[in-house]
Amino acid sequence: MLAPLCGLCGILFTACSIKYSFTGASISPTTHTVSIGHFQNVAPIVNPTLASLVGEKLKERFITQTSLELVEQGGDFDFTGEITGYSVAPVTIQSNEQAAQNRLTIAIHVVFKNAQDEHGNYDQTFSQYEDFPSSQILAQVEAQLVETIADKLVEDIFNAAVANW
Repeated sequence: MLAPLCGLCGILFTACSIKYSFTGASISPTTHTVSIGHFQNVAPIVNPTLASLVGEKLKERFITQTSLELVEQGGDFDFTGEITGYSVAPVTIQSNEQAAQNRLTIAIHVVFKNAQDEHGNYDQTFSQYEDFPSSQILAQVEAQLVETIADKLVEDIFNAAVANW
């Protein structure tokens, strides 16, 4: 009696398989490729390296943390989008009405298409920021801030596509 029940459970578990990784990603076994288009920069303020930085970080994330093959276009997972925001604003005002901290905010509009499961598609804007002391000018800290914000954005984009929580 126990042997047939175990066999039935084994068949059920293998029939409904999803690939899981240690990154928390759940990807259908029928998904094999990912394509990541160029993220055009249409923000009012343009950082000339941001578009390629985000695209390369997203590619690296999928290459290193999934078994998906990167293809030029038409992947089972397909990402396109544009950088829509890049701004600096004061966030903490001191008693003398001067900013104590400034905030760099970057927004990216992403269109994700999942060829294997249309319910996984999204058309969403992701936004992240980092604060920096007002005693520093943006040019002094911009490269590090952009790197950190790009990492956060890629994390959000990746999780929205593959972390089915």
